[in-house]
Amino acid sequence: DSMSDSLRTCFTYLNQTSRSFAPVIQGLDGELRNAVCIFYLVLRALDTVEDDMTINLETKIPILHNFHTYLYQADWRFTESKEKDRQVLEDFPTYCHYVAGLVGIGLSQLFSASELEDLIVGEDTRLSNSMGLFLQKTNIIRDYLEDQLEGREFWPREVWSKYGKKLSDLAKPENIVPAVQCLNELVTNALQHVPDVLLYLSRLRNQSVFNFCAIPQVMAVATLAACYNNHQVFKGVVKIRKGQAVTLMMEATNMQAVRAIVYQYVNEIYPKIPLTDPSSGRTQNIVSTVQKLSLSNGPLVSRHGFSPIYLSCAMLLAALSWQYLSTVQASEEVHTSP
Repeated sequence: DSMSDSLRTCFTYLNQTSRSFAPVIQGLDGELRNAVCIFYLVLRALDTVEDDMTINLETKIPILHNFHTYLYQADWRFTESKEKDRQVLEDFPTYCHYVAGLVGIGLSQLFSASELEDLIVGEDTRLSNSMGLFLQKTNIIRDYLEDQLEGREFWPREVWSKYGKKLSDLAKPENIVPAVQCLNELVTNALQHVPDVLLYLSRLRNQSVFNFCAIPQVMAVATLAACYNNHQVFKGVVKIRKGQAVTLMMEATNMQAVRAIVYQYVNEIYPKIPLTDPSSGRTQNIVSTVQKLSLSNGPLVSRHGFSPIYLSCAMLLAALSWQYLSTVQASEEVHTSP
């Protein structure tokens, strides 16, 4: 496609700022791809300002209110941030709604406005909100230690205060038991969104929109399965393997496959639920609910019975995905090396 210089710049910024969304955004159909790219970058910029607790409210609020005008000022800059200062999150649900739920709602309205999806997709804001919240909560859970090292605290006080005096105490070896119990409660809370995720995805009709929405969601389910009851969360960032990520990108292309993937990962969680865990009953309930929903439309299909044409396309996608993930890893190594 012919692309203006300014739009090329937008996609350059997209690849620089998003590890997970850049590939799926670029896979969207037609004009929706450009609209979602710009939508993502604007919200990412707003989120950067909103998230920075070192900017006083007298400065921050006017920036947020006037931000739409800065988009047309090529020389506008803001250099007063002291991002390394400590941030403590007080209102977890509201925070997740504004930084992720509203993104889900806005994207859904774009899908409907493009006429690639039915009106209900954009109108049902509860489901759209859940889509965003599920991804945001998963990232917050996974990034505990990384955020601690950067002086940020996103785990909700109402949860971690039941398990320690300070959030940072959870990383101490002597506190591993209450730390994992806190982790399990947060994973259980995030899993409550999976029924909404499955319903939302079942309404999608356009293949590129489905891929865009489904791939991050199944990766989030896989990430929660890896994090659940795992003390490694307090020693480093728990990530799914690159090969596993590529497989999910190849397979999460239809509703039957998504249900099979979700079923597999919640099944992995179930045997890991400690009977002595304070949230074990709630975890068992939500896992059972998701299992039933995954099976509600009939028996699950095999995740490995693909046509030759699909396999050819999948191998191409796998190669591109592997190249992308390898590039990201190499870039991370460069930026983190002393």
